[in-house]
Amino acid sequence: MAVLSGRPTPAERLAQPGVVRYLGLIGSVCCAIDAILFGAPAWIRRGVSVAGILRGPNGVLIMLLWIAGLTALCAAWWYGRRLTVSRRWILVTAALWIVPMLAVPPLASRDMYAYACQGSLFDAGFNPSVDAISAQPCPWLESVSVVWRDTPTPYGPLWIMLSGLAAAFGSQALALAIFRIYAVLSVVALAVIVPVLARRLDADEVRASWLVLCCPILAVHVVGGGHNDALTMALLMGGLALLVPRDRSIGWPVAGGALVGAAIAVKTTIGVVLPFAALLAAGGLQAGHDGRMRFLRRGGAVVAGALGGLLVLSAVSGLGLGWATALSGAGESRSWTSPSTAVGIAINAAAQWFGVHIDAVPVTRLLALALMLVALVVLWWRFRRGDPLHGAALACLVVIFCAPITQPWYLFWALALLAVTTVRTRWLEIAVVASMFLILPNGDGAWKPLQVPLAFAMTGLVGWVGWRSVRWLREPVESTP
Repeated sequence: MAVLSGRPTPAERLAQPGVVRYLGLIGSVCCAIDAILFGAPAWIRRGVSVAGILRGPNGVLIMLLWIAGLTALCAAWWYGRRLTVSRRWILVTAALWIVPMLAVPPLASRDMYAYACQGSLFDAGFNPSVDAISAQPCPWLESVSVVWRDTPTPYGPLWIMLSGLAAAFGSQALALAIFRIYAVLSVVALAVIVPVLARRLDADEVRASWLVLCCPILAVHVVGGGHNDALTMALLMGGLALLVPRDRSIGWPVAGGALVGAAIAVKTTIGVVLPFAALLAAGGLQAGHDGRMRFLRRGGAVVAGALGGLLVLSAVSGLGLGWATALSGAGESRSWTSPSTAVGIAINAAAQWFGVHIDAVPVTRLLALALMLVALVVLWWRFRRGDPLHGAALACLVVIFCAPITQPWYLFWALALLAVTTVRTRWLEIAVVASMFLILPNGDGAWKPLQVPLAFAMTGLVGWVGWRSVRWLREPVESTP
């Protein structure tokens, strides 16, 4: 009979509260130091690559800190799922991981510089949904990535107004600080809303809080990069929380819809959740006359609240409805990380083997957008009597998968929605961890020299996802009680 040594395995050592908390803190500190050494400064570094960083000053240190920091944060988040802890412990841990990101240059993205210029454009009386930031010109134009200088902003009226407020003081440094404040306040709001929504949906509020608040995307990209995704999700999930108690008056669906509309007024693409929010408020599209009337009454109230909120914000901002079509300029960049773009890149490369020079990217992007519309309708119908937030999360993933440009922090939308359900999320957690290593600390892609082979790999993934989706559509969906 074997005698057990009683010594904990490495995985067991990692899955201890103290180890998890301080491993993540060490990772966050490493990433914060990298933000100082090689973050996104007010001037643009040209031709950045891993090899170029390694050849430059402190290159080995920069890459070691980045890889070690991301690995530590991701490992801490991954093993923290197994812990039995309190919500208070999670809040303290999340705060410790976020604090190092508060006073460093923008990390892993230059978007905050674009936000500042878009805000400056709005403050000067222009319409950023129509006019590019080069029209003013923005006093900080040289800090903005070239692809965004002549492109209208893809954001909604609420975010444009908030950007204008940040830029109104005439200081780029102060504007960046205000964007960080927006991010932190949004995280605080999520800390309040996520457990409430999870509780109302009979999900594990501790699990939901851990997945959302301690996700490495939140520390590195939302706070470090200053992105507006946490604000979008805080408004969205606040609205969803108002929709769950279905025995209340019609005023609650209207109020919840207004918050969903405010979320859309930050990030327009989150509008794909609205049809599922209507299902949530009505308890699904149930069979029979009463079920249909309940959906029309309560679901219609949600849609009316959202559209009303959007119209009010559009009018107050003075932007009109131009923001609704400004997303058309968001696809100028080409990267293998966008599946629809990767397929086009792979086709172009394959054609060159036979001496044919074509540009298939616009075609594959257009086909992907058409497929996206079909997939969203199919998802809504499939989940009309199922879990609406499961359907909403998959709808967000469809948008990410079919969009002409994708970023790692987009996965936070689906993760936050699935966290407040009972759906298993391990596959998405793996995707989040993998996505963290796609970008360098200054915001450039980490794998640009391998664009073509990785485009072929992504094309293979597209094929697998298509095959798996067909199989999934043949499986039954459980109805909500």
